[in-house]
Amino acid sequence: MPKVSIAKIEGRARGGGSEIALAMDMRFAAVGKAIFGHPEVAIGLVPGGGATQRLPRLMGRGRALEVLLGCDDIPAELAERYGYINRALPADELTPFVEKLAHRIASFPVHAIAHAKASVDTGAFNSIPEGLLVEAHESDLSVASEVTQARMKEALKAGDETYEGELEMAYLSKLSPME
Repeated sequence: MPKVSIAKIEGRARGGGSEIALAMDMRFAAVGKAIFGHPEVAIGLVPGGGATQRLPRLMGRGRALEVLLGCDDIPAELAERYGYINRALPADELTPFVEKLAHRIASFPVHAIAHAKASVDTGAFNSIPEGLLVEAHESDLSVASEVTQARMKEALKAGDETYEGELEMAYLSKLSPME
């Protein structure tokens, strides 16, 4: 899917709820409120919504087995350390953080987001040589875009290639609208 998906978790995400969150591109959770887990094995089931495939890729085989076979609650802080989620944030900071990130991403060219995401997905699930080939191809496709050409000129004009310009990247979300 070329669009970005973000999960914001403020409660319990067990079993199918966890698997829905795991299917998202990014996951953010509230400290003291978010709980993750997979109770399926304890009742004689194998998770069937992707957890056995996604968790090992996120946190490694051993930790995935701990989560899936241990059938225990995983608080947000531990979920962050294990790689289950991107970040565990204080509950009052969660929504502003996720909204700011989503708006920032949405301010960038849609095609560039899709090409970058395709490159990351290929690299995550294939060999490095395959990933590098796809990355080069996706990069070439993005550079050829008229939107990209115009935004590159605008970024260079704003001083992007200077030492000072490289220190401050806030201007990136202020470039001209895309299409």
